[in-house]
Amino acid sequence: MSAGNNGGAFQENGLKKMQFNGDKRYNDFPSFVKSHFGRRVQKISLDTGFTCPNRDGTKGIGGCTYCNNNSFNPEYCKPGKSITDQLDQGIRFFSEKYKTQEYLAYFQAYTNTYADTELVKELYMEALSHPSVVGLVIGTRPDCINAELVNFLSELAKTKFISLEFGVESTLNRTLEAVNRCHTFEETKAAYAQVQGKGIFLGAHMIIGLPGESKNEILSHATEISKLPLHTLKLHHLQIVKHTRMAVDFKNDPESFHLFDLDEYLDLITEFMAYLRPDIIVERFISQAPASLRIAPDWGGLKNFEIVSRIEKRLLEKDLWQGKYYRS
Repeated sequence: MSAGNNGGAFQENGLKKMQFNGDKRYNDFPSFVKSHFGRRVQKISLDTGFTCPNRDGTKGIGGCTYCNNNSFNPEYCKPGKSITDQLDQGIRFFSEKYKTQEYLAYFQAYTNTYADTELVKELYMEALSHPSVVGLVIGTRPDCINAELVNFLSELAKTKFISLEFGVESTLNRTLEAVNRCHTFEETKAAYAQVQGKGIFLGAHMIIGLPGESKNEILSHATEISKLPLHTLKLHHLQIVKHTRMAVDFKNDPESFHLFDLDEYLDLITEFMAYLRPDIIVERFISQAPASLRIAPDWGGLKNFEIVSRIEKRLLEKDLWQGKYYRS
C-alpha cells in the first residue's frame, strides 16, 4: 500500500511531491477507508478488561505516567459487558449519527494481547462473528505479542481486515523510561519486524511533546518511525489528564513540562509531516481528553475537525506536504 494509490506524484519547484486525495497535502485516513472498503466504515471501541505489564507488576506498577483510559473510552465501552453487548450498544450509538452499516471492532483500552492467548483468540472471534463487523483493530504494546498470536491474526487477515496498532509513543529510550513504558525502542522495532509481511495492517501511536524532548528530537521521531513498516499513524499531543502520575508531576514541577499552545503545535506538526514517509496514512493529528479530565493545555474549546482544518491551512501557507523532507 502506498501513497501512490491516491494518484501518483508530480514535480513542484523541482521537488517530488505526492499527489494526495483532493486538495490534501497528506495521506488521510478517510480516503484510505473509502478506497479500501468502498464505503464508510465506523470503529467501535471495546474494553476487554485486560491490564498491562507495567501495571500488574510483571514489568512495573502504576502504568504509563500519562495514562487514564477514561479519557478516551466511550460510555458504552465497559469491561463488565460482553464483547457482543459492547458492539451492539456501539452500533446503536453510531447508527443515530451515521448511515454506516459496517463496523470495525476496535480493541482499544489497555493492552489487548496481554492475556492467555486462547482467551484473546476467543474474544477476537466473538467480535468477528457479529454480522456487522468486517474487521479488527487491536491496540497493544510492542512487548506483548507472540508468534502464535501473530500467525492466528495472519490467518484471519486472509479474509478480514486486521490491524495491529503498537503504542510507540517515543523513539527515545530515556523518554520511554521516564514515562514508565517499561520497554525500549529496540523492542518496538523487533515487534514490527515480527509482524511484517503477514498481511496485517500495522499502526503506531506517537505522543508529541513528552517531557524533556527538544524540537529536533521530536522531528527525528518522524524520521525514525518512517523506517518502520507502518501503514497508519496516530499522533497525540501531550495532555495532562487528571488521576495520572503525570498530573502529580505537573503540579509539583510545571517547569519541567512544555505544553504547546495551538499555534506552536500547528507549526511543529506541519514540519513533522514534512519529514514523514509519504505513504504512511495519517489517522490522527491530535487527541483531546474530555474537558472534565483535562488539566492542560487549553486550546479554547476547538473541536478536532477545526484543529485539523487549521493544520491543513498551515501546510498550505508554509508550502509543506507529507514527505517533502523525507529521504529514504
